[in-house]
Amino acid sequence: MQASAGPALVCRALEPVAHLFTTRGWSLGSQTAGDADDGWGQVAAALDVDAASLVRAHQVHGAVVLVRRAGQTDAPVDVSRSRPDADIIISNDSDVALAIQTADCVPLLLADRRTGVVAAAHAGWRGLAARVPAVAVDALAREFGSRPEDLVAAAGPSISALRYEVGIEVRGSFEHAGCSTAQLARWFSPAARSEHSYFDGWAAVRDQLESAGVPTDQIHVAALCTATYPALFCSYRRDGTPAGRMAAVVRARLTSSQPHPSPRSPADPRAR
Repeated sequence: MQASAGPALVCRALEPVAHLFTTRGWSLGSQTAGDADDGWGQVAAALDVDAASLVRAHQVHGAVVLVRRAGQTDAPVDVSRSRPDADIIISNDSDVALAIQTADCVPLLLADRRTGVVAAAHAGWRGLAARVPAVAVDALAREFGSRPEDLVAAAGPSISALRYEVGIEVRGSFEHAGCSTAQLARWFSPAARSEHSYFDGWAAVRDQLESAGVPTDQIHVAALCTATYPALFCSYRRDGTPAGRMAAVVRARLTSSQPHPSPRSPADPRAR
């Protein structure tokens, strides 16, 4: 789809919750640090909130959850230099949008079809070893009463197994985390180099969501490799330090009026 700042992706199954995944054409895609205020202003505007209502965290490749509740006034927001360490943000507040940034890691958005609460999560291999998808599902249940069977999940563009060769320490982290032999067999395949494997983050996300109770047909993986399409996506594995960043952003659905449509979706009058 074409959003105000450039091409973006949406997951039709996640609608009518407002959300999108940005691409390299956005300002963030050309920023070395991926942290320019003007770039995040574009992300906020795309979901019809101001920059001060864009809730972000300092991502640390873990599974800590940041909770933003409706009516909360003391949560750090986009412009804060003291964003809390977290890789999962959940909220029932339709006045804000939740955003995470990636450049190969899996950007995961979750929405509760029944209540409209949402989550945005960042999951690289460390986050997947820490079971970020399952932690996000559990946090929505604990904090907002979401039932896994009501959740819809959308995993945006990220690096594919064919382009993601990892060392033995990565597989070891999953083994140490208690992942089953069957899971390891699905997520890791042998590489040509000794003691190296190809890691399939897409399969890990899907399996972890299914194990957490999200129905298989409500899990949607973009299956678009960030390292394979240089004109469209940012990739740290491909470009190193100069790589820009992409955002995944989502906004809780209003419960007292009509839902927010995704930008320029068929339900959005701006698309006509």
